[in-house]
Amino acid sequence: MHTPAAMKALASPLRREILRHLANHGPATSTTLAKAMGQNTGTTSYHLRMLSDTGFVTELRDRAKGRERWWDVVKADRRTPPREELTNAEQDLAEQLGDSKLAEDLRLLSAFAHNRDEAGDWQQSSRASTFMTKAQLKEFHEEYLKLVHRFGTDRDNAPADARMILLRWIGFPDPRGI
Repeated sequence: MHTPAAMKALASPLRREILRHLANHGPATSTTLAKAMGQNTGTTSYHLRMLSDTGFVTELRDRAKGRERWWDVVKADRRTPPREELTNAEQDLAEQLGDSKLAEDLRLLSAFAHNRDEAGDWQQSSRASTFMTKAQLKEFHEEYLKLVHRFGTDRDNAPADARMILLRWIGFPDPRGI
């Protein structure tokens, strides 16, 4: 579960970009991340410490040479706690984080759409609506996560021709029907 500190850590688009880079490309130093993201090393070092403090990245001490520190993403199933378990301030933070992630997802989808010819036929999509109870929606969500774990793998175990696939699933009642 995302703690309030974890939600604050993820509120930074640069921190999310660092996590995505590590998940996609593997361990890196603050210097290599700074070069990849057009940032300075002090900035990436600061954000790596924030991500480490909240358990999103870990230092790979066995790869360290001198002052060089290597970092990798921590693999975990992370979910935002149910709304009823959050304080009002935490609910506001979760909403802001959700808005920021949605805007980021739309930018990434748009970038993919503009380069679709180069990427080939990698996109699969579906849009549906149906009627469910809250309990059925929760069960559907758990089954979705099982499918992600069944078909997906992490970077270290992925086949050579695999690419990082961004999956986004969200289910919510139609606000026009409330």
